[in-house]
Amino acid sequence: MKGILGKKVGMTQVFTKEGKLIPVTVIEVEKNVVTQIKTVEKDGYAAIQLATDTKREKLSNKPEQGHAKKAGTAPKRFLREIRGVNVEDYTLGQEVGVEIFEEGEMVDVTGTSKGKGFQGVIKRHNQSRGPMGHGSQYHRGVGSLGTMRPMHVLKGKKLPGQMGNVQRTVQNLEVVAVDKENSLILVKGNVPGPKKSFVIIKTAVKMPNEKRAKKELISYVEEVEPVEDVVEDAIQEEAPVEEVATEEVATEEKIEETQPEEDESSQESAE
Repeated sequence: MKGILGKKVGMTQVFTKEGKLIPVTVIEVEKNVVTQIKTVEKDGYAAIQLATDTKREKLSNKPEQGHAKKAGTAPKRFLREIRGVNVEDYTLGQEVGVEIFEEGEMVDVTGTSKGKGFQGVIKRHNQSRGPMGHGSQYHRGVGSLGTMRPMHVLKGKKLPGQMGNVQRTVQNLEVVAVDKENSLILVKGNVPGPKKSFVIIKTAVKMPNEKRAKKELISYVEEVEPVEDVVEDAIQEEAPVEEVATEEVATEEKIEETQPEEDESSQESAE
């Protein structure tokens, strides 16, 4: 089991060399810092606490500053625990990056879903509406709340209320690509939460050891030659200034030699 914290950037699509389109979610991963290590002997369970998204000390209180100082880092905005890891492989203050994941691995992504506010049963629970005409007077209502007995609404009845803004996990997503230079992870499919929301990426619980074949993606970035090589080639192609000057003098002398002959031929033709 391994995990990392990231920020959802948005969705896009990539193409394989076989021509297959894959919808992916782009997750930006700032370097995670191990701010706490919990052991079975001391805390009753084994886990590590990761922190990401640095914030100013002015915006953090003294307990947050003291907690971050133990790990030798600045205060962070997003802290979460990752259980089931081998705590012996981590040290306090260690930085964790996107390199812990590889293309083809299966992961579970946890985030907070988009908040929809107070909604009715049709949007919240996908119930059907009533007739819209002929004086039905029942269009988007809740419907029956139960039988006559026990004279109260039973627990679990689907009613209007707050929709969204809850923690959700999407399981068994494939890691399509890992961009180490830009600290990005491309995950196949969608993940919960709006843009710029924090997510947790962990090894898939149901498929911890499965790894699919790496996909060869099409890159649209053109390989540009270094500027130094281009300048050197241009200098070599250009002729030296002295040679150019001598060539110009030679052309001028040829023009002067040809001018008198042209004058004589023109006089003869006039006569």
